Amino acid sequence: MTRVRRGYTARRRRRKIRLFASTFRGAHSRLTRTITQQKMRALVSSHRDRGRQKRDFRRLWITRINAVTRDNGVFPSYSKFIHNLYKRQLLLNRKILAQIAIENKNCLYMISNKISQIKKIIK
Repeated sequence: MTRVRRGYTARRRRRKIRLFASTFRGAHSRLTRTITQQKMRALVSSHRDRGRQKRDFRRLWITRINAVTRDNGVFPSYSKFIHNLYKRQLLLNRKILAQIAIENKNCLYMISNKISQIKKIIK
């Protein structure tokens, strides 16, 4: 068999890895072995943090809604507000409710007042 010269293939593989790590600092963007380690580490972190990001945003939305509903005074807590929303079949997700709470508090007050009025009528 003839000898295979791997210069081109190896160079192409390393160039692809270097392109990924071009924004890293120091040896993490210059040395092939460290670049590979940092690339694996970066990909693991990005995969892990995609799930964490969803969690964090949900917590943020819940905190915002809770603050406005307590300030409003119609419902004493976030959980009671959400419970009554589901009971009345007003299916607004937390992201939309948080945006309403931040940008237009009057709209959220109107929603919560409607829920409490329906609650009084039913009882």
